[in-house]
Amino acid sequence: MTGMVSNQIMLKIIKMSINSDSLESETFHLLKDEWGLEKYSQFLLLLDNQQKTDIQAINYLDSEYPQLLRTIYNPPALLFFVGNIALLKTDCVAIVGSRQATNYSFRCIGGLVPRLVNRYTIVSGLAKGVDSWAHIHTLKNYGRTIAVIGCGLDEAYPKENLALQREIMNNGLVISEYPPHTGVQRFHFPQRNRIIAGLSQKVIVTEAKKRSGALITADLALENNREVLAIPGRIDDSHSAGCNNLIEEGATPLINFNNV
Repeated sequence: MTGMVSNQIMLKIIKMSINSDSLESETFHLLKDEWGLEKYSQFLLLLDNQQKTDIQAINYLDSEYPQLLRTIYNPPALLFFVGNIALLKTDCVAIVGSRQATNYSFRCIGGLVPRLVNRYTIVSGLAKGVDSWAHIHTLKNYGRTIAVIGCGLDEAYPKENLALQREIMNNGLVISEYPPHTGVQRFHFPQRNRIIAGLSQKVIVTEAKKRSGALITADLALENNREVLAIPGRIDDSHSAGCNNLIEEGATPLINFNNV
């Protein structure tokens, strides 16, 4: 049901709550004005049928909400979570890359993560390839990890990462701006990427083709004044074309893993 309310409307409501003496009635008036009578009536019917869930949430104004994330364009009004919410306030580095990444990424992540886990929480998107390897290597090295997913927390995408998602819920943190029972949509992934970039002080890209979701994350990180590091690869390898282009455009080439 929360999916009916856009993130920007939700932010308005949350900010309105600071000085409101009658938030509920003011919220309903706002939704009626924004939507019109027909959609507003549908919302009221859904509200009556809404089931309670054990998944927790914080909003933009909560003390647990990380200040770094507040600084991005269109910060998530709500973050649903399972796990250790305190990780949002730690120093974070994102590791992202291709879903079809090669063993080159696997080896690089295996060398990189042990050098990071004592100083940073590792953030990624729980997708196939680089994301999964980043989470797995972090857990293997007893580090802290945050997974940002593009569906409700009661869903798993891809399905084969269900066990990994549950392990991160138990030993790290899984977050989403999407409420329970929200399935995966294509546009959710760029939205998720802005949260990955927004949480992180640095974003590391291991392998990415020229058109890649990892490059969207890198671009969002640059827009928000985060450092972007790219692992260079062979110039004739399409999996490294995105990283090599990032370096050509000014990203820091990550050659010595001790320098992160």
